[in-house]
This record gives sequence, C-alpha cells and structure tokens, in this order.
Amino acid sequence: MQVSTKNLSDTKVQLTLAADADVLHEIKQETLKTFARSMKVAGFREGKAPLNLVEKYADPARLQSEFLERAINRLYLDAIEDQNLRPVDQPQIKITKFVPFDTLELTAEVEAVGDIKLPDYKKIKLTPEKVTVAAKDVDEVITNLRTREAEKKDVTRAATKGDQATIDFTGVDTKTKEPIQGADGKDYPLLLGSNTFIPGFEDNLLGVKTGEEKTFTITFPKDYGVKALQNRKVDFTVTVHKVQELVEPKLDDEFAAKVGPFKTVAELKDDIKKQLQAEKEYQASQKYADNLITKITEKATVAIPQVLIDEQIDRIERDQRQNLMYRGQTWQEFLDSEGLTDETFREKQTDAAALRVKAGLVLSAIAEAEKITVTPEELEGQLTSLRAQYPDKQMQAELAKPEARRDVASRLMTEKTLAKLKEYAAGN
Repeated sequence: MQVSTKNLSDTKVQLTLAADADVLHEIKQETLKTFARSMKVAGFREGKAPLNLVEKYADPARLQSEFLERAINRLYLDAIEDQNLRPVDQPQIKITKFVPFDTLELTAEVEAVGDIKLPDYKKIKLTPEKVTVAAKDVDEVITNLRTREAEKKDVTRAATKGDQATIDFTGVDTKTKEPIQGADGKDYPLLLGSNTFIPGFEDNLLGVKTGEEKTFTITFPKDYGVKALQNRKVDFTVTVHKVQELVEPKLDDEFAAKVGPFKTVAELKDDIKKQLQAEKEYQASQKYADNLITKITEKATVAIPQVLIDEQIDRIERDQRQNLMYRGQTWQEFLDSEGLTDETFREKQTDAAALRVKAGLVLSAIAEAEKITVTPEELEGQLTSLRAQYPDKQMQAELAKPEARRDVASRLMTEKTLAKLKEYAAGN
C-alpha cells in the first residue's frame, strides 16, 4: 500500500491511499467466502459452492459494496498504524479511483492528536508536602463528637451561642422582593455560633425565643460561593419553632466507650489522630500527584483536537448535572444562581477541560516512552479486588463488561505511570 500524508491543520490530517493488487485480491477472497456461507448454488450444499461460482451468482452491486467496506476499513486502519496517528473521530472517506477488485485509491481526512513533545520529565523535581496532625485538630473532632452526642433540652429562655434553634426561613431580594432560590428551608436545625451558615445569619438569631418570628437583612460576602448572591442584600424572615440547650457529655472514659471500641479517652484521641494522619496523607498524595502532572503538562506541547475538549466538557457538565440532581436542584436553577447560560458554562470549562485532556495525552506518551504496561495478572487482580469490594449483582455485572475492563486497565496504567514520575521527582 502506498501512503502519503498532508497536514491540513495542527490536528487534521489527510491520508492518500493506494492499495496493492495482492491485498485487494485477498480482500475479495474474504468477501466471497462470507457470501458463500449463505449462498445456495444448484448442485452444492449451502456454503460449499466454489468461490468462482459464488462470484458468478452474487449480486454485483452488493458484492462490490461489501468488498469496498472491507477494503476501506483495512486500508485506513493499516495507514493509521503505519503513520502512527492517534485519530479521535470518524474519518471522512472519499474514493478517488476504483476499478472493481483491481484498483482502489482514496483519501481520508481525520482529526488526530498532534505530535506530543514531552519535556525532560525525569529532571522535574517536586518536594512532597509534609503533613502533621496538631492537638487542635484532634480537639476539633472531639468537640464535634461531643456536640453530636449532646443531650438536647427544650428551653423557653432567649437563645445564646451553643444553643440549637429549629427554624423555618425564607429569603427575598431586598430591592425586588423576589424570592431567592435556595434561600429557604423548613425545620432546619441550626447550631448558633457554629459559623456554618450564611455569615451574619446566626448572630441575628441570638436572643430569639421559641415561637418568635424575626426579619433581618443580610449582605452576602463578595466572595460568596454562589456568584449570583455575591454582594447581594437579602431580607430573611425566620420563624423559630424550638430553642434547645445542648448539654454535652463529659469527656471521660465512659464517653470514649460510647462513641467507639475504646477503653480510655487516650485510646480515642490516638485513633482520631491516626485517622486524621491517614486522611491528610492521602489528600497530600493526591495534591502532589495533581501538581506533578500539571507541572509536567505545562512544559509539554501538543495540538489537541477540539472534539476531545468538547467531550471532556460534556463529561464535566454530566457530572455537574448529576450532583445537582442529588441536591434537588435543577440545571436551570444552577445556571441562574451562577449568572450563566448553557453557552457561557461551557466556555468557562474550556481551560480546565483542555488541561485534563492534555494531561491524559502526556501521561499516555510518558507511559509509552517508559514502556509501562499492565499485565493480564495485574488487571485480573484489580478486578478481583473490586468484585470483593462491590458484591452486589448490578456492580458485578458492570465489572464484567469489556468497557469496565478497559477503564480499570487505563487507571492501572495511570497509577503505574504516576508512580514512575514520583520516583523521578523525588530523585530516585
């Protein structure tokens, strides 16, 4: 086969292909064998007729169509491998010359990943973050445990810090008096002084009593998480259903035994410290890997087809929609709260999506350069571990699918590649 390439852009390639006669003859024979399996020819059992008779009695148009489909697929796939291309979309095929079963020439235009130029990643160093657990971290968990286990006593006095108020609340825009999406709730238990709610909200409830209603105005912070509420003035109306005093249990060995399999407070604190240490180390490890990948990726160059970026944005949007569904919020409510449209949401994700795609391509190129592979034994071991971790039938069925195997293999490849990069970054 003769192959020539022409770069139409950084990511679009045109292949010009001319098939060899012996290859076309081989494909013709394969096609005739396929026809023979179901063709009935007088004097022969079904599927046993000679190929020359099969060709004679076959529908010429159907035979040529089947032949062309096989030939084009084979020529294209062989050319992609020969030219070491990474196509990301279906090719646009145009037949430029065809003499039935003897001559076939065609062009194929396809979007493909451009050349990946890796930096000298072996020399890129990054120092891991050291994590420690301070006494105040342990004390914070202890405080939360004591609050969770606290006895709640209804009181008729005015609410003070440390009390829990069960409230209904609604919020409207101070100027327009229009209801604010997400600024309402019913029977909401709010721990006063916890600083877990809208800044300033809890302070306005200090001094309220059961059965009272109170209206006050809150100006949302300029850096508030929801863009549509930043610097916005909102009038809240709160109805207090109940004020309760929290009587926290004494921090002693009896408390330690109540919240877990511990005999003493010292054992409880030691366990908390170990868990916090493990959690911090895991988070630091994830952050280290992300930073290392980003550092290498930023130094690499690669032309990324837009279709890959669009697919990544689709995944981001799909995940966001799913998270919103779990929280009981519609997609349009989310867009309105952020001051976005469908188009501006996608535009906002472009840089992050491009970086993710680029990182994946760079990691793949490094794995290839390092000759990193996933053995069948490694893959099966990971699948076995996942099957044990998720024993329900639905998950077992999912893990049995070919795409699940490919996904697990891809993750293992990424993990092995990251492990190698961490060795280089640490100077090993």
